[in-house]
Amino acid sequence: MRPLPLLAALACALSLTACNTQTANVAAPGVTQTAAATPAALTGEARDKAWMKLAPSAVIDPKIARATVDYPSREAPGTVIVVTKERRLYFVLPDGKAVRYPVAVGHAGMAWAGTAEVDRKGEWPDWNPPPEMLARRPDLPKRLEGGPTSPIGARALYLAEGKKDTLFRIHGTNEPEKIGQAVSSGCIRMLNDDVVDLYDRVPIGSKVIVR
Repeated sequence: MRPLPLLAALACALSLTACNTQTANVAAPGVTQTAAATPAALTGEARDKAWMKLAPSAVIDPKIARATVDYPSREAPGTVIVVTKERRLYFVLPDGKAVRYPVAVGHAGMAWAGTAEVDRKGEWPDWNPPPEMLARRPDLPKRLEGGPTSPIGARALYLAEGKKDTLFRIHGTNEPEKIGQAVSSGCIRMLNDDVVDLYDRVPIGSKVIVR
């Protein structure tokens, strides 16, 4: 992984695990909030079905929607390649094909490039603002449980280099209207349906290239 510019690294650290600018229905400081109005007992496919209905949605141009495309690559099948200039993520398939997804990427000064691996994965992960962010935004909750309006969305892939957290993630979003833009603090945002699809394809240890 190439070293990050100092300002970009600091900015990403301040927004660690929360690259979205929108926070859903924040509670008073110090209050733990559940982002979903759905019974906590729901799990697996039942939870996905219920929470996806409650998650923010947006109309996506069919020209950029998820598709299987020709994509000759020297990388092995199973590799994830993010092309930030295109604002696309490719999951490499055999026989010169790939699944192409639209994504939102880091805005000017926050983009990053390098090679990492998927160190861990999470379904509807919690959002835990770091102390630096809480100091700047005392209105934020100390913890926001995963749910349909969470900034992290339906799934998250946590990226590491040599088992060291890079502070970057590939995750869902509660701002689907911003997919295809350069708006995040460095993390890669995906539509919730798309990040679930990618999550199911990508095992821990998979190679991720961002360029």
